[in-house]
Amino acid sequence: MNSELGIPSEITREESDWATFCHLAGFAIFILPPFGHVIFPLILWLLKRHDSSFIDEQGKEAVNFQLSVSIYGIFCALLLLFIIGLPLLMLLFVFWAFCIIYASIQANDGMSYRYPLIIRII
Repeated sequence: MNSELGIPSEITREESDWATFCHLAGFAIFILPPFGHVIFPLILWLLKRHDSSFIDEQGKEAVNFQLSVSIYGIFCALLLLFIIGLPLLMLLFVFWAFCIIYASIQANDGMSYRYPLIIRII
């Protein structure tokens, strides 16, 4: 991104499409529970990461987010024993869905997106 003008650098339509798919692949949890939300973005990222630095960056971001949400989900599931876990799981689900949709829109527009509150594992 051109830091002076805030204009994104030249990202091709194909690059932004693949980056968008990496983010949207998180919804694969509905296709392959309980690990689809991690496996599908990981596969897309591994297949396309050498094609573009934008796809590599956004793919890593998507995988890190899905891994982080999985960790947070396990923690919330443990808290189900103490009633607070259920509201936390519901909030986590809303946060997860909102972030995936927002990141997908940003990537589709050719803009980099950094998820909040994630653990950068990759």
